[in-house]
Amino acid sequence: MNINLVCVGNLKEKFSRDCAEEYIKRLGAFCKLEVVEIKEQNVLKNPSLILEKEGEQIVKNLKGYVVLCDIGGQELSSENFAQKLQTICMENSTITFVVGGSYGVSEEVRALANERISFSKMTFPHNLFRIMLLEQIYRAFTIMSGKAYHK
Repeated sequence: MNINLVCVGNLKEKFSRDCAEEYIKRLGAFCKLEVVEIKEQNVLKNPSLILEKEGEQIVKNLKGYVVLCDIGGQELSSENFAQKLQTICMENSTITFVVGGSYGVSEEVRALANERISFSKMTFPHNLFRIMLLEQIYRAFTIMSGKAYHK
């Protein structure tokens, strides 16, 4: 199974990078994971142009089944997320999760997503959300494989 994370922005703080690397290392037992960081276009000062430019880069990196992380998406428990991931894995060799930037994602990216999921109605910083997503993907794989991590 190939999992791609396409994320706008990078992890600036060392503690965030260290945490993400730990989950990436753990996920190596379950899948091949690739993280693609899209450059934030915040210097453009025009939200429409920002979405367009970031969207162009996101679209270039979409592979397989595309899951957009979006506040308006479906909320799932960890167990339901694991079931969904397992179902997707049965029919697709690659899953791409998309984490947009401060202004969200372009309509083109939204239209190309096979589905949208949400972790909460709350808004999270992108660096924290990336770590949360990595953790939930890891948790899903441990649930699917019956490992003791998930309690």
